[in-house]
Amino acid sequence: MSRLQVVVIGGGRNSEHEVSLVSAAAVVAGLDRSRHDVVPLTIDRSGRWEDATGAEIGLPQAIEVLRGCDVAIPMVHGRLGEDGALAALCDLIGVPYVGSGIGAGAIGMDKRVTKLLANDVGIPTASAVLLDRATAHAYRFREAVVVKPVSAGSSVGVSLVSSAAELPAAIEAALAVDDRLLIEERLVGREIDVAVLRRADGSIVVAPPLEIEAEGVFDHGTKYGGRAVFRVPAELSHEERWELERAAERMYDALDCSGVARIDFFLTADGPVLNEVNTTPGFTAQSQVPRMFQAAGISYSELLELLIEGALGTRRPLAPTVEEYSDDQRIMS
Repeated sequence: MSRLQVVVIGGGRNSEHEVSLVSAAAVVAGLDRSRHDVVPLTIDRSGRWEDATGAEIGLPQAIEVLRGCDVAIPMVHGRLGEDGALAALCDLIGVPYVGSGIGAGAIGMDKRVTKLLANDVGIPTASAVLLDRATAHAYRFREAVVVKPVSAGSSVGVSLVSSAAELPAAIEAALAVDDRLLIEERLVGREIDVAVLRRADGSIVVAPPLEIEAEGVFDHGTKYGGRAVFRVPAELSHEERWELERAAERMYDALDCSGVARIDFFLTADGPVLNEVNTTPGFTAQSQVPRMFQAAGISYSELLELLIEGALGTRRPLAPTVEEYSDDQRIMS
């Protein structure tokens, strides 16, 4: 079998830069070097591209590196990465890539639009008020709520507000990472994550659901400070698991996801309520998605192979390179 050249992209120009670096480093370490030549690329906090040595190479050279690879693995969580930006870059230059396309990434990153789509396919979501910088401070506290940025991940800028005195700081924390925020009803229920993966043959794999046990809201500090407990498989009845898995599959299909996506729910007394969708979920061996697949008997390295096979088996280059055009097809400016 010929070796594949795999480019792994980490970092990013957003609040999830450090988390993305850790995910990318884990992927680089987890790839089977007997099958792949691995080329790391990093986007620094200012948006500059760097090679494995940390030397700046610039976007044109980064594009040439990508054009020379067999498949790219974007591990940039958040804006200008997970939101479809890197998918668009790969599509434009005709490079197969692991993960969801432009539309799924953009919609999944926007929590407000995700809610609208979920409701349209019959998946309940928490009621919420959409605010921006001009309207946020006019909101009046009435009951316990969760304040969150519309387009951010890793629970950055998310706060549980239990009193009016806590509201201004929570609003400022959300606006520090986004120009829009949601003030969402606080749901009472268990936090359950479901990972969905599409194989190269189009079949769907749903990993055993995972439960998050944490005090208060599952914010950035709780997520990465070791204060949360992940239980996988989650203790669920047959009916509860069936409902969660079917809702996750419906959301995955409604978004037209590819690769793996993590669909997060609250399991309430009335059934599953969608929290959010992650089209580029955290990907260290300790992250939720690899843990869920490990519980299904799929190791970290095997999961990476499934993702690469899926990218190469289902995605075709959308645009030819310059060399593939004949002279009379080229458009000169």
